[in-house]
This record gives sequence, structure tokens and C-alpha cells, in this order.
Amino acid sequence: MRSMLIVDDQSDLRMLLRMTFAGPDFEVREAADGQAALAACQQEMPDIVLLDVMMPGLDGYEVCRRIKVDARAAGTLVVLMTAGHQATEEVRASAAGADLYVAKPFSPNELLRAVQALTHAVPPAP
Repeated sequence: MRSMLIVDDQSDLRMLLRMTFAGPDFEVREAADGQAALAACQQEMPDIVLLDVMMPGLDGYEVCRRIKVDARAAGTLVVLMTAGHQATEEVRASAAGADLYVAKPFSPNELLRAVQALTHAVPPAP
């Protein structure tokens, strides 16, 4: 089982993602903004972070950067999700260290399959 942190300022999207990833493969926690996400990561670094880009306070790019420089996050996968559809968004996601970039709106089932494929490509951290 892999631990997952869902970070989005929209509670309905967090609920949808929680339902999508509920099951034996993922233990899911939630955070409503970037500061709460970093605090959750301080308590326990998750294996996977589903991270919205556009949030009040710290945006997803900055949260991703901070997670990726944390030595405890060596095996943590970050999936950035954004409603922005500009080519520069994907470049910024890559520069921030994201392992996957997903444009909104997305199919929850397609996101589930993409995350499963990503997690199968990267073994869990010890």
C-alpha cells in the first residue's frame, strides 16, 4: 500500500479523488492548501502527492519544489494538476520536479491509470 496526499483547495475535487483512489492500493490523506500540504509532509512524507497548481498562498509549483528538495522525499512522486492548458505550464511543472503533469478537466479513471502506471515504474521507498 502506498500513502497518498491529495492537495486541492476545492473540497469537491478532493472528495472525488479520494473516492477514485480508495481501495487496497492507496492510503489517502488530504490537504486544502500548500501550507497544509507541507505540514502534512513534515508529519509523514507520502509516497505520492496529487497537487493542484492554482491555490491560495503557496502554489503547487512552489510546494512541489519544496517537497523535491526534502531529503526524506527521495522516492516521493508528485503529480501536478492544473486547469491551465498552456505549453509553459508543463515546462514549469517539469522544472519544479513534477513526475507527471495532468491538465484539468481530467477523467478520474484515466488519472488513476496514469498514477498506477507511474507507481509501477517506481518501486516504493523502503
